[in-house]
Amino acid sequence: MIRALLLTGGLLAIGPIPSTVAAQDRGLYDRIRSARDGELRLAYAPRPDVCGDGETMIRYRDRDSYVRYSGSSRDGSGRRWVRHCIDGPVRVSLTIRDGEVRRARVYVGGDWRDRDGATDLGMVSAPAASSALLRLARMRDFGGADDVIFPAMLADSVTVWPELLRLARDRDAGRKARKSAIFWLSQEAGEAVAKELGDFVNDRDEDREIREQAVFALSQLPKDQGVPALIRAARTNPDPAIRKKALFWLGQSDDPRALELFEEILTKG
Repeated sequence: MIRALLLTGGLLAIGPIPSTVAAQDRGLYDRIRSARDGELRLAYAPRPDVCGDGETMIRYRDRDSYVRYSGSSRDGSGRRWVRHCIDGPVRVSLTIRDGEVRRARVYVGGDWRDRDGATDLGMVSAPAASSALLRLARMRDFGGADDVIFPAMLADSVTVWPELLRLARDRDAGRKARKSAIFWLSQEAGEAVAKELGDFVNDRDEDREIREQAVFALSQLPKDQGVPALIRAARTNPDPAIRKKALFWLGQSDDPRALELFEEILTKG
């Protein structure tokens, strides 16, 4: 079965945001939104399990696979090289044009290269950075929601999934942001949001793309949660497109319960 890379973190209870953090968030968000055109840089502490090579690779220490990786893993002779995984910091580069954030790039470890005109905010509070980046994702006309949601999840001392759930439910937010939030919910929260993902699938008033994204998110959950929810969608959802999506992902699961459903459908046909 093809599965996306799972992002796992401690699902800690989340309470009211301390006023100092909220003030830092507002201050950092305002600094980002008022920055001049060009490149804006910030850095913050990563989660303890996050490391990277400062350039193309970000990973979790307890996994053999990459969280994000671009570039070649071989040298000029074709031999594989071993990349050193550095503790941090998380470094985010925001491209600002016409007063709006147009692009975000993220690295873990390493140092910034000298570049004329770049504005560097230096090290900032990790929770404030995460909150400010998620506020950027809420901007309705911002097409790079995934580019800012991902680094928000790498921040130390913050539990992101409750805010992702609020973003996913916010119909005033952009569609891309909501779809990205639903995807990362399945990766970050897993079992904790199985019911909520099922609610998205079954909401007849919801945008179809959002419902289809929720079907995919269910396919990323542990089988004990995802497969039963997909079977319910395949059996009972009134939208044929949603039933078709559910059947497709059940077909990728190699789960005996999915095979029983296919046999039932074929027998009745």
